[in-house]
Amino acid sequence: MKIIALSLAATIAMLAQAPAAKRPTGTAVKKPAVATRRPSLMNPASLNAKAPDLYKVKFTTTKGDFVVEVHRDWAPLGADRFFNLVKNGYYDDASFFRVLPGFMAQFGINAKPAVNKVWEPATIKDDPVKQSNKRGYVSFATGGPNTRTTQVFINYGDNSRLDGQGFSPFGMVTEGMDVVDKLYSGYGEGAPGGSGPDQGRIQAEGKAYLDKSFPQLDSIKTARVTEPAGVAAPPPAKPAPAHKPVVPKKPAA
Repeated sequence: MKIIALSLAATIAMLAQAPAAKRPTGTAVKKPAVATRRPSLMNPASLNAKAPDLYKVKFTTTKGDFVVEVHRDWAPLGADRFFNLVKNGYYDDASFFRVLPGFMAQFGINAKPAVNKVWEPATIKDDPVKQSNKRGYVSFATGGPNTRTTQVFINYGDNSRLDGQGFSPFGMVTEGMDVVDKLYSGYGEGAPGGSGPDQGRIQAEGKAYLDKSFPQLDSIKTARVTEPAGVAAPPPAKPAPAHKPVVPKKPAA
C-alpha cells in the first residue's frame, strides 16, 4: 500500500506535449466515457452493494464448516459491510486470531498487509442494537463509536452485557457451532494483555506473522454467500504488493 515519483524530466516531458489540432468551427466535442470502477478489495469505497434482506454465508475452515445467517433488519450497515467483504473474498485465508473459551472467537484481519492498510480507515457508522450478544450471535468489533471496519466476533456464551456498549449483532451461527467451539484457543488473550497475537503486527505483517509465531491458529479457507443463490463468488485473488480495533474485554475472573 507505494507512490512512484516521476523524475523532473519525465514530468516536463509529459507537460510539454504537442498542442492539439484546431477543430473546424461548429464541430461537436465528444466527452470521454467515464470508466466504471469495478469492485476491488484495494478500493473499499467500491464495495457498496446492498445486501439481501436475508442471506447465508458458509465458512470453510481448518476445523470444519459453519454457516452464518445474516438478517439485514437487525443491523443494516453491518449486514451490508459483511456481505461486501464476503462477496469479494476478504475473509479467505484469514485467521481466528483471538479465541477465548466461554467468551468469543474473533477474526477479520486480512492475510495481506496491503489490503489491511486500505481498510483500516474504511469505517461505517453504528447500527442500533436490536439483538443481544447471545451464544452464536455475530457482531463487529469496534474501536469506539462509528469505527466498525472488518473485524467480527462470534459469541461463545451469553455476552448480553456487550449490548449496552454498542456491539450490534447482524447474524447468527445456524450450523456448525460445534466447529466454532473447537477453534484453537491455546494462545489466549492477545498482546499486550496476553501472550497471544499482536493485532498491530497482524495488520502490518499479515498471515506470515501468524504462521511463523502462532502456527496452531485455525483459519478460514473460504467464506461464500450460499443463499440466496446467484451471488457471484469473488474472482481469483491477485498477489498483493510486497487501527487496531478495541474489542470487548474479557470479563474479569
